[in-house]
Amino acid sequence: MSDENVDTVRRFIDALSRRDYEAAVSELGPDLEIDDTDIPESTAADSFYTWMARWDEIWESWSIEDLEIRAAGEDRTISLFRMIVKGKGSGVELERRDAVITELREDKIVKLGYYNDQTKALEAAGLSE
Repeated sequence: MSDENVDTVRRFIDALSRRDYEAAVSELGPDLEIDDTDIPESTAADSFYTWMARWDEIWESWSIEDLEIRAAGEDRTISLFRMIVKGKGSGVELERRDAVITELREDKIVKLGYYNDQTKALEAAGLSE
């Protein structure tokens, strides 16, 4: 199951990177829970669109680079990546090492935890280095 979960998460993140939010939603369960350490978020698939609208509202551009997805148990993955953003209006470019922990059920992402600190995410996933 771990390889299939990694594949699901890879399709999800690839769709996000292309800004193809409908393709991203096809990888989500109907009762998705989002926990963003920067932006408190509600649950359900509609909140995914709200969550992404906030990103697109704040950032002129953003990209995910150096993506590494690891299995973190039977039904969880952790994605480690470099997030590069450019502020709307300010034009300020920022870069940080972010992470997402996902929980999957029946080949769908049902919980997504977004971290702006990879060390904290690895600890939360039980994978401290």
